[in-house]
Amino acid sequence: MPRFSIIVPVFKVQGFLRECLDSVLGQSYGDFEVIAVDDRSPDGSGAILDEYAARDARVRVLHLPENVGLGRARNAGLEQAAGDYVLFLDSDDHYTPGLLAAVAARLEMTGDPDILVFDHVRTHWWGRGGHSEAADLLAAAGTDTFGIRESPQYLNLFLVAWNKAYRRSFFQEHGLRYAPGLYEDAPVTYRSMVLAERIACLDRIGVEYRQRRQGAITKTPGRRHFDIFPQYEGLFAFLEQRPDLDWARPPLLERALDHMLFVLAREDRVRPADRGDFYREIRSFHRRHLPEGGFPEPDGWRGVEMRLVASAPYASYAAVRSLRDLRAAALGGQRRVARKASDVAVRTWYRAQSKRPLDPHLAVYSATHHRGVSGDPAAIHAKARELAPHIRGVWVVRDDAVDALPPGIDHVTPGSRRYHEVMARATYWVNNVNWPGTLSKRPGSVHIHTHQGTPLKYMGADLLTKPGARHGFDVPQMLRRADRWDYSLVAGRHAERAWERAYPCHFTSLRTGSPRNDVLVGAGPERGLAVRERLGIPADHTAVLYAPTRRDYRRGGHMDRFDLARFAADLGPGHTLVVRLHPSLAQGVARGLGLADLHRRGVVVDATDEAHVEDVLLASDALVTDYSALMFDYVLLDRPVVVHADDWGAFTASRGAYFDITADAPGHVSRSYRELAWLFASGTWQDAESARLRAGFRERYCEFEDGQAAERVVRVLMLGERSGALLPAARRTPGLRARPEALVER
Repeated sequence: MPRFSIIVPVFKVQGFLRECLDSVLGQSYGDFEVIAVDDRSPDGSGAILDEYAARDARVRVLHLPENVGLGRARNAGLEQAAGDYVLFLDSDDHYTPGLLAAVAARLEMTGDPDILVFDHVRTHWWGRGGHSEAADLLAAAGTDTFGIRESPQYLNLFLVAWNKAYRRSFFQEHGLRYAPGLYEDAPVTYRSMVLAERIACLDRIGVEYRQRRQGAITKTPGRRHFDIFPQYEGLFAFLEQRPDLDWARPPLLERALDHMLFVLAREDRVRPADRGDFYREIRSFHRRHLPEGGFPEPDGWRGVEMRLVASAPYASYAAVRSLRDLRAAALGGQRRVARKASDVAVRTWYRAQSKRPLDPHLAVYSATHHRGVSGDPAAIHAKARELAPHIRGVWVVRDDAVDALPPGIDHVTPGSRRYHEVMARATYWVNNVNWPGTLSKRPGSVHIHTHQGTPLKYMGADLLTKPGARHGFDVPQMLRRADRWDYSLVAGRHAERAWERAYPCHFTSLRTGSPRNDVLVGAGPERGLAVRERLGIPADHTAVLYAPTRRDYRRGGHMDRFDLARFAADLGPGHTLVVRLHPSLAQGVARGLGLADLHRRGVVVDATDEAHVEDVLLASDALVTDYSALMFDYVLLDRPVVVHADDWGAFTASRGAYFDITADAPGHVSRSYRELAWLFASGTWQDAESARLRAGFRERYCEFEDGQAAERVVRVLMLGERSGALLPAARRTPGLRARPEALVER
């Protein structure tokens, strides 16, 4: 008997069906059966199902003699199910990698509850959406089980069939079946939730919920949406027969009304000519099922709507709704006026402060869009406190990052009065991204731009030839902001050439090296061991760091290149897989697709939130990356690097690259997951050829990295020293009068 029975009803989805089935059959956890129900589909879906069944014994196809609709197709599949748990998957959606393994692990951890609920992400035709509304609720549940009577807030979870694993015996015991018509999920979902004694949650994205541009029944206006009323009538008829569930009637009435009002408001469901009738049906339902003690009305507009349902005809409801829309528009206008007035006041204050003399003892720092103290600016700041304590350093930090600041850091928040005063008075501006365009460069101020690593992919003006990659970026504005740079720090001649090409602006390239990498040059084992202990990496394990970059050809930037759980297992005993996502993906859905869950289960270590990436590099024994700039830093440790370039063609076509990393790599290159796994299984990842490639790469791209970059910046640019021991000079771009002679070309 399989652990899971996955029921897939199929109707007119031949364009999506293969992706759906592949997402199931490609799962790393294989103890399941697929029951695909061909609901008399008029297209080629049935033939596709037969093809899959012929080559995989886990797939069984049930061809129905007539079209019965989604709900009854699920019921037909349920009759054939033999698994411990039943999961339903709509055939135009698909599973995320590793879902079934995560579900199996959570079921075991929670002692086989009646229901397990997991998360989803909406995937539109133009790309993947953001976090679901259920994400916070699912995370709050942790690993405990609960009942709805004690935790009624979980009735707010998305009421669909495909985000749950049902214990099959529970489903059978209570005779749960789907009714014909639209909104068939609602009565089964709510009935099962109030009947379940033990419910568990998994805050992991398990389903890519496809938002079809056309063809979806729920987005086709018409009278079919009135099906919602008999569906909920069936639910409340069941409650009438169960006095022991009287406690559930008030919260379920609130959920039913919320659902009906949601449908009423959707122009793609209820046509304007039908809204009066639909509203009257809501009122009738409310009168029939209102319990004596009432029900919990939500706050805000939805609560107002429910009170109107109880007391007002449709004309009054429509008038109130129109008035609300007008007020919202007026309030939006008032807010825009207030923001504009505030902006004018701030600019006036900034101009006034700019008339005061520069403070020669004030430096302002920022890193990664004001996210905290990190990167090259942090290394320069630390060295300035040591060598130039008379120069006061102030960091620009966003409100949501203030609590994570190290002790003793003076800071300002963007947009505040003190922020504008500091920006107007500081002699030294140090940043690894551009400052806002509203700030002007004052004569005598020194702008030091550190960048965020050595470039492989196109940047700046080079993006003009890559329209997909530059989408959302104003390149001319980017260059105008870069015109304020005085100095651009480079780690090697390649970076020097790339930055001067990408930013044809008025700055001097300084061959200082990258200050944040000073700690990596000649690094001893002590700091790495301390970081390993903090991350929970066993001292005797080989720590393999996987650091992928973002993809410009995928909306949102994230794309799973392989199954992390599978790679961790293939590495074998004595290895720990450490994952660090690109910073731009840290707050998106990427971690919810599996990384966060694997971290909780101890399958991998998620090091994305580590404040200093240098610590993560020091804690690892090998790096697996695709096209991340971290490879230029990692070779300074003289540890093996593997470049996983399975989509190099697509990456370069969409983003562009300054050289072919597959031909000039810092280590072995894999072009498929099979090759990647083989490199580690065979030991090739750390052979003599790997060491030779790494040494050559470091010599070509990191020639100025000698561990003294931060000191060099402080002594030359802040203290004005002209030491003969400093590195030879770099070419100066036109337009800058003053330059540190020891670092620029004679």
